[in-house]
Amino acid sequence: MSSENTQTETVETDTGPARVTWHPAKRPRLVLGLSHGAGGGIEARDLRALAAVLPAHGVTVALVEQPWRVAGRKLAPAPKTLDAGWRGIWPALAAPGLPVISGGRSAGARVACRTAAELGARAVLALSFPLHPPGKPEKSRAEELLGAGVPTLVVQGGNDPFGRPEEFPGAPEGTYDLIEVAHGDHGFAVPKRAETTQERALEVITDGVVEWVGSLG
Repeated sequence: MSSENTQTETVETDTGPARVTWHPAKRPRLVLGLSHGAGGGIEARDLRALAAVLPAHGVTVALVEQPWRVAGRKLAPAPKTLDAGWRGIWPALAAPGLPVISGGRSAGARVACRTAAELGARAVLALSFPLHPPGKPEKSRAEELLGAGVPTLVVQGGNDPFGRPEEFPGAPEGTYDLIEVAHGDHGFAVPKRAETTQERALEVITDGVVEWVGSLG
């Protein structure tokens, strides 16, 4: 998606102004709102890849910078504050009048899961869902994922220290699907020695998400 087609708007929320960068589809049937994690912004490789690919498949992508990030703070606030910011952003995502997929990476994925049902999300896209803090599998956040209440797709790196694919709980049918990005870390970076390339890793993400959104109808 070329930068000329993007549009940026500021959205006022109870936790401060957020910023939404729209990557519009020519004939949209869905909106995908994607928020960043606690340690980075919308420049993340997976967010950029999805914004470049999905509009050609009828999905308008909205890359969302949370209020704390817009304000220049380096540390994300508490989960309740993140959720409040997402609630404030939601009317802008719903404004086109299309079903909205709530999505994000890492902390943004947790927010999407926690708020999906109350906001009326069509589905949830959870990129690098932080199933637990690194090295602390006993502190599981599986309940957030399993409680989303809408069709959910998890895209997880095979070497993600926040939760490898095999650590995820068995899901009742229809709860969530999972795509593994072989050798990927929490940011979906793959080592140079891996038998897959960085480009291919991103294709696994975009191809999988394209197929999934097609199944949503």
